[in-house]
Amino acid sequence: PKLVSMGIVEFLNTGSLDANTDVVVAPPAIYLMYTRGKLNASIGVSGQNCYKVEKGAFTGDISPSMIKDASCEWVILGHSERRNVFGESDELIGEKTKHALEIGLKVIACIGEKLEEREGDKTMEVVVRQMTAIVANVSDWKNVVI
Repeated sequence: PKLVSMGIVEFLNTGSLDANTDVVVAPPAIYLMYTRGKLNASIGVSGQNCYKVEKGAFTGDISPSMIKDASCEWVILGHSERRNVFGESDELIGEKTKHALEIGLKVIACIGEKLEEREGDKTMEVVVRQMTAIVANVSDWKNVVI
């Protein structure tokens, strides 16, 4: 993984990036500090997930503060694998979003329907439901990307 990530890091560090665009990469948690240390400061580094509380017996989870301790400023929440494989609810995603923002992270909030929901003409219903849970937990949208 380090060889692959080094290729990406070199490409991003030497590439021509639009100054008006946020560029963010999201390596696995074990590589957050490594990636942050290798990338130019203008490129954001994101955790792939975090939990909704700061402390407790949440084996295997990472807290927003841990992401910040790795000098990273972003977190992805609500990714389809978290929703569909791990069963994370819309409400949990909303709570995670609130806590991450309170700690000072920027949030990439993922929303979207499954294939069968799209084929069943349920896209708007699913997206509205997912967004409603996020909206209930966000008061300032300047650090949220959908």
